[in-house]
Amino acid sequence: MSDPRPLRVLVVDDEPLGIRRLASLLADRPGVELVGTAEDGDEAVEAIRTLRPDLVFLDIQMPRRTGLEVAQEVGPANMPVTIFVTAYDQFALRAFDLAAVDYLVKPVDEERFEEAFRRARRKVELEELERVQAQIRSLLGAGPAPAPPPAATPPAPRYLERIAVHMRGKTRVVPVADIDYITASGTYSEIHVGKVSHVIREPLQSLEEQLDPEHFMRIHRSAIVRVGLIDTLLRGEGGDYEVQLRSGARLKVSRYRREELEQRIGRVR
Repeated sequence: MSDPRPLRVLVVDDEPLGIRRLASLLADRPGVELVGTAEDGDEAVEAIRTLRPDLVFLDIQMPRRTGLEVAQEVGPANMPVTIFVTAYDQFALRAFDLAAVDYLVKPVDEERFEEAFRRARRKVELEELERVQAQIRSLLGAGPAPAPPPAATPPAPRYLERIAVHMRGKTRVVPVADIDYITASGTYSEIHVGKVSHVIREPLQSLEEQLDPEHFMRIHRSAIVRVGLIDTLLRGEGGDYEVQLRSGARLKVSRYRREELEQRIGRVR
């Protein structure tokens, strides 16, 4: 049996030191091939389109085009799995709106790199598996995957049902059903349960993908809320919006998410 295809990686950074740092972290890693580097936004667009990497480490602040503009130019549907790299946390929050799997803050910490790389590799493998399965179904003329037969035991839940929180040498399990809302805190997320909050090392974007959208909604780049706990949608000066929960907590609402939120909570215009 032939070896599996290596993970093709592109590194984009306008600072040679940044490229060398990421290249060194990738060096001698089994099953990984550094297929190229780029030093500005225009080069990045061209490299992504011609080299077709599986994974790109994409600097946000660059000449000609920012990393965010590169992703917009290539198009989210055509972007490889992406880890944004930035010197400033606030840029990373917007990066997640462009489907980044994770982000790294300069100078890149080795432990944090390992965490982001594992998450990205897992996503690449899942996308490859889905592609191969689709090709096989097409060759067999089977069309979409058939519905699985009834199982004797209940299938594994599709969405998170509990979250492990590490604190003071112990691990506490927080049921997702108890969560009121979640806010972003840099590379961490803060889970709010009543008057108690827990900090976990998991980006908000990752949690959003794992929470049941029937119950949770991202209302701001830095906030996810349990929709059923919203008491009031408030409009402030300047056209800004907030939600007030039954507990009295208030959270900002992004303007481009307001209309969807109104539909979710059944607000009458």
